[in-house]
Amino acid sequence: MLPLFITLQTLFGDAKARLSGEEKGATAVEYGLLIGLVAVVIVGALVALRPAMAELVSDIATMLNITP
Repeated sequence: MLPLFITLQTLFGDAKARLSGEEKGATAVEYGLLIGLVAVVIVGALVALRPAMAELVSDIATMLNITP
């Protein structure tokens, strides 16, 4: 009976410590998803602003007498 109790304690007694350690992995996944979302927003903003940025660069080049 004692070996069975020791086995059960080994398997289930430390479950709380094992489950609390898994939060770090979940947090890392959440941060990864957040970084991915920020990257998508930045790329979308750059694509949307591309014509305006091209015009700005062209205007600056004209002011500086640089021919593209």
